[in-house]
Amino acid sequence: MQTLQNVSHRLDIVWDCYRSDSLKAFTRERRGLEKRKRVTPETVLPSQWGSFLRMDANKTQLFAFLARYLLTVQSEKLIVTAHGPDVISNKPIDHTNLSPCNHEEADTRMMIHLAHAAEHCRRILIRTVDTDVVVLSVAAMTRHPHLQLWIAMGAGKDFRYIAEHYISKVLGVAKAQCLPLFHSFTANDMSVLERFVTLLYDRGSNCHDVNSARKYMFTFGRQIENIPPTSEALFQHCKRAIYQGGHIWSQAHERQPVLPDPSDCGWQFMDRQWQPFWTVLPQASLTCRELLKCACKKECRSKRCKCNKAGLKCTALCSCVCGADFPVQHPV
Repeated sequence: MQTLQNVSHRLDIVWDCYRSDSLKAFTRERRGLEKRKRVTPETVLPSQWGSFLRMDANKTQLFAFLARYLLTVQSEKLIVTAHGPDVISNKPIDHTNLSPCNHEEADTRMMIHLAHAAEHCRRILIRTVDTDVVVLSVAAMTRHPHLQLWIAMGAGKDFRYIAEHYISKVLGVAKAQCLPLFHSFTANDMSVLERFVTLLYDRGSNCHDVNSARKYMFTFGRQIENIPPTSEALFQHCKRAIYQGGHIWSQAHERQPVLPDPSDCGWQFMDRQWQPFWTVLPQASLTCRELLKCACKKECRSKRCKCNKAGLKCTALCSCVCGADFPVQHPV
């Protein structure tokens, strides 16, 4: 921070916010839990920062403590920092366009501070390790064509400066504004999207839909985690991506973005938290018990054949010749 103050006349610090009804709560819970600790000037630094930061309450307290402490630092420069939904600063400024702010993640809230600083600045530097910020900044530059915006990205040997104003200019307004949505992964034409996803899993595939690609890859021994999702699961994923890229990120410059109901966008509220709604299809483990495959070399006549023993016909999953004309009955 001291280094940045030496080369700038204003410093903005933005933190994440953590809400109990957050769409991210499900992901955070899977990372594990840690004991809650009170953060004060006398608190001993935790020996395991990773464990300490697993608990949202610890991070909330830490960010609030740091925000207040920053204002006690003797500095002639303007320091502006997020403090919950509000902002505080070491000098009197107009906070109207900064707070209150209901953005949950710092990457979008940075765009609010960027717009505020751009009213009086012509050159801005953002320090981040998050690629989402790089994408959002390219789109933001279409609203600030006079601004020179640099991203200080990465750390160590991977550290570099990225000229966001140049990238935005080269892409043009239309492509730059669409970049966050594409980064969030979606497309208008579902058939084009399915082909795109198929090529992500097998760039030499001739399949044009994910269900056919799943069948083909599973037949040839691909592990379940290495085959595309079903078209229904992909559709739900697209709705979540549109919610993130089309609604949250596209309103990154708004203090109070208006968002649709998550339950209409690939999410469901269960066990007092939002969780991804994966698919309308029933679980394969419950509906595809008959999905067997035999390893017979020729026609299946013996009782050693798994399909014969189960009283089922062979399918394309089987190694035998008699399953060649039978399609797979259920997507896996």
